[in-house]
Amino acid sequence: MRIAVIGIGYVGLVVAAGFAENGNDVFCMDVDKKKIKNLESGLIPIFEPGLEDLVTFNFKEERLRFGTDIGETVRFAEVIFLALPTPPNQDGSADVSAVLNVGEEIGRHLTEYKIIVTKSTVPVGTADLVRECIAKNTKSTFDVVANPEFLKEGAAVEDFMQPDRVVVGSRSKHAIEVMQELYAPFLRTGKPFLTMDERSAEMTKYAANSFLAMKISYINEIANLCDACGADVENVRIGMGTDERIGLEFLFPGPGFGGSCFPKDIRALIKTGDQFHSELKLLRSVELVNNAQKNIVAKKIQAHFNGSMQSRSIAVWGLAFKPRTDDVRDSPAIELIQTLRHEGVAVRAYDPAANEPMKRLIPDISYFDNNYDALDGADAMVLMTEWNEFRRPDYERMKSLMKSPVIFDARNIFSPDKMHARGFTYYGIGRR
Repeated sequence: MRIAVIGIGYVGLVVAAGFAENGNDVFCMDVDKKKIKNLESGLIPIFEPGLEDLVTFNFKEERLRFGTDIGETVRFAEVIFLALPTPPNQDGSADVSAVLNVGEEIGRHLTEYKIIVTKSTVPVGTADLVRECIAKNTKSTFDVVANPEFLKEGAAVEDFMQPDRVVVGSRSKHAIEVMQELYAPFLRTGKPFLTMDERSAEMTKYAANSFLAMKISYINEIANLCDACGADVENVRIGMGTDERIGLEFLFPGPGFGGSCFPKDIRALIKTGDQFHSELKLLRSVELVNNAQKNIVAKKIQAHFNGSMQSRSIAVWGLAFKPRTDDVRDSPAIELIQTLRHEGVAVRAYDPAANEPMKRLIPDISYFDNNYDALDGADAMVLMTEWNEFRRPDYERMKSLMKSPVIFDARNIFSPDKMHARGFTYYGIGRR
């Protein structure tokens, strides 16, 4: 099948490479000429495990093409996926102007039947708006499909190639049949292909992300209560999560959630509720809890040093909002670092992938090429991202480098008892 993907960002490139890997001819279109030129030269703009090999191989096999001409894109494709940015407006609502502008451009070039698919995370009703934008610029027939993505950063290729489910919203029987044919190679293990109306498909994406964010905020509140009353959140988490009605996934306490999805999607869904006069009180609380949680680690550090922070040196391991990505958008590490700097602390930072993205946001701290160099002379270390390479460090080397062996483990990856036995002063989140 001939497919076009408009918007070659994080979602678009994964989608394009995934479809090409299954034998489709895919045209990747973006207005960023430098990005397209880099992709044609083999330079991948996104850090995502497995993606570079997928793109390189399918470009070599001529199943992936890159370009900047939307007219050429529309003429080429049978199915056109829109994977465009929907950043938050100042009021928290999602800005869908890029999606609608491209819809109008597609309409101007549409001369025969096409299927246009919204792959971006878009508010309820966007498919209807895209349909209107296209229709006012063409007399040709077309169908619009809502097909939300469910890709986790750090595992996006795997998620696309082996999805838990595929959600397709359309009022067209033919469009649904085409989408089912397109996704059939990815669903051979029996995972469901779910069809519904466009608005329900759009809502499904927001509802799923918001529920996962709610689980994180809930266990963070429980962890904070465990800190206060002397319980151990790790025991509580397992006791809860082994109930099959609850489950262990996303039930890990920490410094709050970040990234490009959860914070933005919660705010957007709250604004959708406002638009339809349906107040989402629970999600407002989730957002409040998460904002407060981002200060938890700083408060623990301040309490340990009795508020005497001036001229301290603190190492920070992990800057990305989660492991296996270089994404620092809304990362809890940002707020921590800014608080420490405000207190007069010298911050020494390291992340396996996110040094450069964080450096663009916060240039005036020290960045290091390995985690041990960041420890040299530090009064304490804070672990903010649970990269695998941090799980089994050389503890004696750590103690020899640090001014004082104090660990603030914001992800609870170490055992408190073992850390104390090794001579560290240890602080977790909700650990007894």
